[in-house]
Amino acid sequence: MSASEPLVSAIDLFCGAGGLSLGLKQAGVKVAAGIDLDPACAYPFKRNIRSKFLQEDVSRITGEHLKAIWKGESPFRLLAGCAPCQPFSSHRRGADTSSEQNWDLLTQFSRLVDETLPDFVTMENVPRLGKMEVFQKFVGNLREQGYAVDFGSLYGPDFGLPQERRRLVLIASKVGVVRLPSGNTPKSKYRTVRQTIGGLPALQHGEKDPQDLLHTARHLTPINLARMRASRPGGTWSDWPDELLAPCHRKNSGASFKAFYGRMVWDVPSPTITTQSFNFGTGRFGHPEQDRSLTLRESAMLQGFPRGYRFVPDGEQPSMQAVGRLIGNAVPPVFGRSVGNVLIEKARTVSKELSL
Repeated sequence: MSASEPLVSAIDLFCGAGGLSLGLKQAGVKVAAGIDLDPACAYPFKRNIRSKFLQEDVSRITGEHLKAIWKGESPFRLLAGCAPCQPFSSHRRGADTSSEQNWDLLTQFSRLVDETLPDFVTMENVPRLGKMEVFQKFVGNLREQGYAVDFGSLYGPDFGLPQERRRLVLIASKVGVVRLPSGNTPKSKYRTVRQTIGGLPALQHGEKDPQDLLHTARHLTPINLARMRASRPGGTWSDWPDELLAPCHRKNSGASFKAFYGRMVWDVPSPTITTQSFNFGTGRFGHPEQDRSLTLRESAMLQGFPRGYRFVPDGEQPSMQAVGRLIGNAVPPVFGRSVGNVLIEKARTVSKELSL
């Protein structure tokens, strides 16, 4: 093969809007296809990743399907993915989620590894998953199949992500040990909210940017507008006058939700972006100085997507709920790029050894 042809070809299971695939592409990995059951993923994946998209339930995909996609592709194959994390999320706060359908998706991922035995496997999920039996079985099966496995929690700001996001990342290799990438950004150089979204046009609540409909601010009710104006960056609802408090704030249980109805701080990374980051009442999602909540474009950029990333066709008004879900569930591209870099490096090393 020529030096310009990619060494690694990936199939992205549970690909979502393409965050993981984008990062892998940035590292030089060829993304052969993305697979997701959600039809809302089709446009952003095909438009931005420029690869095949299969709207399909992963439980119905077979190893033969994947081998056909990989046929004639790069010499090293990567099976990548981020199984939906809702059952494993810390936001579930102790709820018994073991009966939920998404628990089985990691098992389906493991099945496809068994049926295809790719050179590399990578997955990303919430850190809490690392302590669960379903993950331990996943790792154990990889090792039984002859993979060297490394996994751990990665912190977004260490990799240049302007967001305090921690994720469990796993890398498995059939061609020798591959270690997790290490972020080398010093704390003094962490990318901030201001550096990321400070250049976007200012908006009032309920206003939209006609040049970018993703940059639309949700309308605030009079009471929430008053709460926003009473909020300070990094503060909590305990800063408000009593007449602005909601009934839940007056209960003892409300004391553990101090970040709800909060404003972000300009010169530090943002808090974790969720599927509801456009909603002032669901976290610290108030703009640092404008009296409104984040726009979808701001949330996407804080997730590490480039400003021009398209989630809906040009001219179409995006749904806050639908696109907010895509953004909040996405793998930040910086993680995909960092993983892709170490896999490309390993593939080059192995290729050189085989050519000797």
